[in-house]
Amino acid sequence: MSTATAAKNTAQVLCGVHDLVDYSGVVALHDGRQIALFYLPHGRDRHSAPEVFGIDNHDPFSNANVIGRGIIGDKAGELVVASPIYKQHFRLTDGVCLEDSDVRLATFDVRLEGECVVIV
Repeated sequence: MSTATAAKNTAQVLCGVHDLVDYSGVVALHDGRQIALFYLPHGRDRHSAPEVFGIDNHDPFSNANVIGRGIIGDKAGELVVASPIYKQHFRLTDGVCLEDSDVRLATFDVRLEGECVVIV
């Protein structure tokens, strides 16, 4: 079995693309963990291929599962989600908090495959 085949066989469907909200977040449950999914239907520059990002839904500052309700945007050239409670900004690419780089949310390898969002 090739590496590509092995990776494809381990991917699990989280939801359908139709479950996502453009430029916003939804939350999926995977192995008992809440994953906030953020969907950019036209990519980061609004002219590219669609992208989806998976990040831990748990906000360590408020100790609440709310990241999926945050607002995505650009801060200092970084694609971020702002926590809806205390407004810390977390990079969608690596989960690092811009206000406190010692704090980092887990990120997940999620991607679009046809009409599905999968986690690898």
